[in-house]
Amino acid sequence: MVTRRAFLAGTFAGLAQGAFALPPEVSRIPLRRPDGFELRTLPSAADLIARADLGGAVSCVVADANTGEVLEAVNPLLGLPPASVTKAMTAAYALDRLGPGYRFRTQLIADGTLSNGRLEGDLWLVGGADPLLDTDALNAMARDLADAGVREVTGAFRVAFGAIPHVTAIDPDQPGHVGYNPAISGLNLNFNRVHFEWQRGAEGYSVSMDARSESLRPPVSVARMQVVDRGAPVYEYEATEDREEWSVARGALGENGARWLPIRRPHLYAAEVFQVLARARGIVLETAEPGEAPPEGALVMAEHVSEPLEDILRGMMRWSTNLTAEVAGLLATQAGGVRPEGLEQSAAEMGRWMQDRFGVRHQNFLDHSGLSEDSRISTREMVRALVGTGPNGGLRRLMKNIPILDDQGAPIPDHPVQVVAKTGTLYFVSTLAGFVRAPSGRDLAFAVFCGDLPRRTTFDPSQEERPPGARGYNSRAKRLQQDLIQRWALVHDRT
Repeated sequence: MVTRRAFLAGTFAGLAQGAFALPPEVSRIPLRRPDGFELRTLPSAADLIARADLGGAVSCVVADANTGEVLEAVNPLLGLPPASVTKAMTAAYALDRLGPGYRFRTQLIADGTLSNGRLEGDLWLVGGADPLLDTDALNAMARDLADAGVREVTGAFRVAFGAIPHVTAIDPDQPGHVGYNPAISGLNLNFNRVHFEWQRGAEGYSVSMDARSESLRPPVSVARMQVVDRGAPVYEYEATEDREEWSVARGALGENGARWLPIRRPHLYAAEVFQVLARARGIVLETAEPGEAPPEGALVMAEHVSEPLEDILRGMMRWSTNLTAEVAGLLATQAGGVRPEGLEQSAAEMGRWMQDRFGVRHQNFLDHSGLSEDSRISTREMVRALVGTGPNGGLRRLMKNIPILDDQGAPIPDHPVQVVAKTGTLYFVSTLAGFVRAPSGRDLAFAVFCGDLPRRTTFDPSQEERPPGARGYNSRAKRLQQDLIQRWALVHDRT
């Protein structure tokens, strides 16, 4: 157990002695002094920022989480990309508009009559925008359809994916082959990614594309891969009328390997996978045809119901899944009465909601996940919104625990400072925002945004997955965030 006294000793030793080279006769276990000597030896937030030597800009604010009183700030009004910290606001937006108990529903609906195993009519696969729908869930629906007695479908196989707008990529400026930049649709599958695997043999490479899940690996033909002789780019993509055609540079593959690639038309992907799974149960379906929606009163033959939204958002905050954030944000906007054309319009509606709910005046979100580098908000406005959600509100319960680390980067067990927050990372951008509970129990809301935006102009983000220097920048920014949190927990704790 780390006591408050030991915490003070360790933090003073790490911050005060490192910053000011105090002589060794200064006690590592500070005494209580009425003149606040110990606190005056701590480096200021500005000192810590200068010592981090990140380049670019750093903005930070810490406030009392109950009253909103700003306790410290450096460049508080500077707008910087929030990166995935955006997801914290998206989570609050979705909880408010949809409710924590909201569930996504994916349905198989029969538009016709069923007699002796024969469906005289059309079968619909209707998406409810579930961001976690996977191949195992579709397989369970195929099983339920067979268990309901369906053996043959005489009509068309139709897919409805208009529950939310179809967006082919969250951010067109990101590399086209990265799985974290998928399409968004009312019918999603496997985070809208296809599994690409290659093996090198005597005759060259054999490749496969499948929709694997925990227990299944159905092959797909809506996405195809060709290995070609070229230097760059590594991957190229082209959408034809009925397929997504990929090519990869032979020299980039090595021996054997695999990776996930994004799917740009998820409804066709999900439809083909369901056809394969239904065929395994003797149900042969025609090639899928897009449709608006089945008629009112049609019979629901099978249904997959998601976990409650609150649980899904907690996973989103932990794993920072971009698809989940965009789906939740779009549905929240629609629940407010606006049918957005795309992500930018929906994000603007979220900004208006933040102004109405929390008094946030200056922000410019372009999506709900934080993937766009052109989104902007200041740490002052971010903290204003965090305070508005409440120190013990629903958003805090969704946030991930952020451990306090020792000098070697290892978590310190039973540390008296408790931090829950959302992290965000882009190349040369590192952000953190959330809540700190100081040893006395005082709750603080904070945001730290670090961004070397000029350095982002020195590389092509659509081609480079990890530009030189990005990893080191991120490590130094995270160390700064830790130092600031420890300072605030000391200086603004109530004894």
